Amino acid sequence: MELQGQQKQNYLKGAAVLAAATIFVKLVGAVYKIPIFNILGNAGVGAFQTTYDIYALIMTIAIAGVPVALSRMVSAASAKGDSGLVKRYFSVALPAFILIGLTAMSLMFFFADSLAGLMNNSLAAPGIRVLAPAVFFVCIIAVYRGYTQGFQNMIPTAMSQVVEVISKMAFGLIVALWLARREYGTDIVSAGAIMGVTIGLGLCIPLLIWYKQRLDRRLGVQPPPSADGTPFVREGGLQPSQDGDLDEVPQEKLPGRWQVFASLMKVSIPIALGAAFMHIMVVIDSSVVRGRLQSALGLTEYEASSQFGIYTLGMSIFNLPSALVIPIAISIIPAISSAIARSRGDEANSIMQSSVKLVNLLALPAAAGLMVLASPIMFSLYNDTAQVTSTVLTILGSASFFVCFQLISTAILQANGFERLAMLSFLAGGVLRIVVNYFLVAIPQVGIIGQAIGTFLCFLVISIMNITFIIVKVKDRPNFRAVFAKPLLCAALMAVAVYGSYTLISFIGSGFIGTGRTAVTLYLALSIFFSALVYIVLIIVTRTVTREDLKLVPKGEKLAKLLKIK
Repeated sequence: MELQGQQKQNYLKGAAVLAAATIFVKLVGAVYKIPIFNILGNAGVGAFQTTYDIYALIMTIAIAGVPVALSRMVSAASAKGDSGLVKRYFSVALPAFILIGLTAMSLMFFFADSLAGLMNNSLAAPGIRVLAPAVFFVCIIAVYRGYTQGFQNMIPTAMSQVVEVISKMAFGLIVALWLARREYGTDIVSAGAIMGVTIGLGLCIPLLIWYKQRLDRRLGVQPPPSADGTPFVREGGLQPSQDGDLDEVPQEKLPGRWQVFASLMKVSIPIALGAAFMHIMVVIDSSVVRGRLQSALGLTEYEASSQFGIYTLGMSIFNLPSALVIPIAISIIPAISSAIARSRGDEANSIMQSSVKLVNLLALPAAAGLMVLASPIMFSLYNDTAQVTSTVLTILGSASFFVCFQLISTAILQANGFERLAMLSFLAGGVLRIVVNYFLVAIPQVGIIGQAIGTFLCFLVISIMNITFIIVKVKDRPNFRAVFAKPLLCAALMAVAVYGSYTLISFIGSGFIGTGRTAVTLYLALSIFFSALVYIVLIIVTRTVTREDLKLVPKGEKLAKLLKIK
C-alpha cells in the first residue's frame, strides 16, 4: 500500500509539474506571436504560419507517439528492476530516431520549394529550410523525454518545454528585428522569426542529456525494492549462493534490437497518426484557402499570403483560452478512468460534471470578451483597424468556446474508452471545414472571413457530436443543462459589463489622452479588469462555482477558502 501511495504521489506530482509547464508554454507561445506578427506584417505572418503548419505536421508524424511508447516500455522494465532492458530500449530508440530525424530534416531542406508550392505560398520556402534542423532535434528530444517519463519524472520534459518556448521568443524576436531593420524581404524576415524554434530545440538537447545522466546516476545499477521490501533479484548475472559466494547464473536473453524497434513502432505509429490527423486537416485547409484566393478571386501569391495573415492574426488570440483548458483535459483522463475502474460511478460523474462546468466558467467569458472587444483588441495588439480583421476575430472569438469544449468533451470520451468516437467527430469537423472554406473564400464579399466561418462550424460540429456521443454512450454522464445555465448567464452579464465599461471609459478618456494605440490599450485593460471583478462576484453570488469544482484547479482549496466558496 505504501508503494502504491508513493507511485500515486509521484504521478500526481508529475502531472502537476507538466500541467504548470503546459500553461506557461502555451501562454508564452501565444503572447510571443504578438510582437513577431507586428514585425512581419500580414504577408510575413501568412508565410510564418504556412511554414509552421508544415513543420508541425512532419514533426507530429515523426515523433508524436515516441514519448508515450518509450515511457510505457521503460516504466514496465524498470518496475521489474531490469536495468539491462531499460538500457536496450534507449540504445535502440535513440539511433533509430536520429535516422528518422535526419530523413525528415533532409525532406524539409531539399524539398522546401516543393512543400511551399503545395501550400500555394512560395514565401514559406526559406522558413521551411530554417526549420528543417528543428525536426531532427525534436526526434532526439522525444527519446530523452520518453525515457525520463518512464521513471515518472516529468521535470525534464517540463523544463525542456520552458527552455524551448523562452528561446523561441527571445531568438525569434532578435533575429526578426535585425533582418527587418536591414530591409530584407518578407520571406527572409519570416524565416528569421521562426529561427528561434530551431535554436530553442537545439538548446533543449544538452539539458535533457544532463537530466538523463543525473537520473541514471541516482538510480545506479541497483534495481528498486519489491513491494514487500526485499531486494529484487534479476534472472541472470551474479547472484549470492547459500555459502555467501557469488555464482554466475545464466542471464535471461535480452530481446533483439529489431524486436525492440518493432515494439516501439507498434505503439508509436497509431498514436502519431491520431495526433497528426488535425494537423493534416489544417495543412489541407490552409492550402485550399490560399489556392482559392488566388484562383477564384484573382489575388497574387503575396496578396493571398496577406489575407491568410489576417486570419492568422485572429488565430493568435483565438488560441489563448484553450491554453487554460488543456491541463484540465489532461488531468481528468486518468482521474475518470481510475473512478470507472473502481466502479465508482458517482465519483466519475462528479469529476466530469465539475470539469465541464470549470471549462464553461473559463471559456464562455473569454469568448464573450473576444467577440465584444474584437476591434479594440486588434488595434491595440497589431495596430490594425480594418473591418475585416475585427470581423475575423469576432467569429473566431465565438469559435474559441467550442474549441475549449471539444477539448474537455474529447477527454471525457477518451477516459470512458470511446476514443474512436472522438476521432469520428474530428473527421466530420475537419472535412466540413475544408468544404465550407473552399466555397466561402471564393465569394468576393466574404473572402478570408469564410475561413473564420469554416473554423467556427468545424468546432461547433465536433462539440455537438461529442455531446451526442456522451449522452448516448457514457453511463455516468454530466448534466449538461446544469453546467451550462449559470455559467452562460454570468458570461452574458459580464459581456454587457465589458462592453458598457469600455464604451464609457473610452468616451471619458478620449478627451484627456486621445484615441491612439496606447490609449486604447489602457481603456482595454481597465474595462477587462472591471468586468473580471464583475464576473467573479457573479459566479460567487449565484453559487455557480463550488469548492468541488475548484479541486480541479491547482491550489483550488486555498482559492475556495480565500473566496469563501462553500
